[in-house]
Amino acid sequence: MKDFYFVYNSSTDPYFNMAFEEYFLKHKKEYYVCIWRNEPAVIVGVNQNTISEVNTAYTENNGIKVVRRLTGGGAVYHDLNNVCYTVIAPYCREEQTFKVWSLPVVNYLKTLGVNAEFSGRNDLTVNGKKISGAAETVFNNRLMHHGTLLFDTDKNELLNALKENKLKILDKGIKSVKSRVVNIKELLSCPITITEFIQGLNNYFKKDLKEYFLTQEDLDEINRLKKEKYSTFDWNVGNSPKAVNSNTEKFPFGIITVNFNTIKGKISSVKFTGDFFSYNGIDGIE
Repeated sequence: MKDFYFVYNSSTDPYFNMAFEEYFLKHKKEYYVCIWRNEPAVIVGVNQNTISEVNTAYTENNGIKVVRRLTGGGAVYHDLNNVCYTVIAPYCREEQTFKVWSLPVVNYLKTLGVNAEFSGRNDLTVNGKKISGAAETVFNNRLMHHGTLLFDTDKNELLNALKENKLKILDKGIKSVKSRVVNIKELLSCPITITEFIQGLNNYFKKDLKEYFLTQEDLDEINRLKKEKYSTFDWNVGNSPKAVNSNTEKFPFGIITVNFNTIKGKISSVKFTGDFFSYNGIDGIE
């Protein structure tokens, strides 16, 4: 991997890390590989409606940040037991880029006795269960490929933070998100810690690369992007497309479905339906 640099990034702030990716994609000239982690966060695809994908009541009550990334694909849950990698490389239209840039990860996992394989459009699976998903974008003929590696992620938190996509579940013929993901730690014959896993992955990637350490100029520009874009409501929620949303919950007094329209992440109209009793009408509440 000639002309590639291995970048050291110890930040676990998801706002900073999304800004970091944009900065290295759009404002640097060389090519880079980086291994990093986020504290608990939901990372939303660039084209997604945040309100439809994220259990925002849960994320807000539990201090889980919600951040929109530059790439497409679905919303994912990160925590400190989830390992992320980013590759910024020359873009070649003829290449199967998802497969090409997932291969180093597949090869590293094989050294640990985990026989992962590329599956579908952007996943890594073991025995049909997902351990990694990837996403990509292109800017000025530069490709950014990044992915997650479920090492020992809290699957209950993953389920609580995300709204289950029924279309995906039906398409795959399975019952829940929890049933189709597995942590890498569960697949290891010789247990290792998350620190050992990251160090091994670092060593695997950087063995043929030059090393790069963030400068003060880099930090200043990344923090500017973080402040002006990645930590803002406008980017993370307000950038959502116009959408129709629906949530249903059962209470002791009956079932309520709330249907609401959102424009730029804000509610524009709402309608309550269900089998509940209403003595004074619900127009005033709506």
